[in-house]
Amino acid sequence: MLVVVASTNPVKQRAVLLAFREAFGPDIEVRGVAVEPGVSCQPLSDEETFLGAQNRAREARKAAPQASFWAGIEGGVADTNRGMEAFGWAVVLSANGEGAARSNSFFLPPAAALAIRAGGELGPVMDELFNQHNTKQKGGAIGLLTHGIFDRQNLYEQAVLLALIPFLNPRLYGLPG
Repeated sequence: MLVVVASTNPVKQRAVLLAFREAFGPDIEVRGVAVEPGVSCQPLSDEETFLGAQNRAREARKAAPQASFWAGIEGGVADTNRGMEAFGWAVVLSANGEGAARSNSFFLPPAAALAIRAGGELGPVMDELFNQHNTKQKGGAIGLLTHGIFDRQNLYEQAVLLALIPFLNPRLYGLPG
């Protein structure tokens, strides 16, 4: 089964691969394609982040129509009355329908939130705070904050697996079986 991921980021590709293998078995091939999410570089709301994931999945479908599934993942942040939350959305498309799920969320340190409000992007902001480089393609902000106990791949893998629920239960979601 071919699954096209709307990203060249190895963390996103591995998260999709592991989620699909968990759901459908070992015979999964994942390919990444570079697409534009159609949202800002740093989505600043739940809605914008979801739209980015959905746009990515749709663009992947256009880029590789021969696939069985297309997956889009977008990381974002949102200011709340409790602080700035970080999270991701995963959208999975097939010829028969769409599934979507939001990841767990976590609060960013005040210094990171301040830098993002000033126009920064989460990855580079966290790189600077932790004196790291390109953590977006490694453990991400969550990996840095949990000292590697939980990382970006874990976060996205869970969201992708949850986005597969309609495909695991097509009858319940009105999808062809």
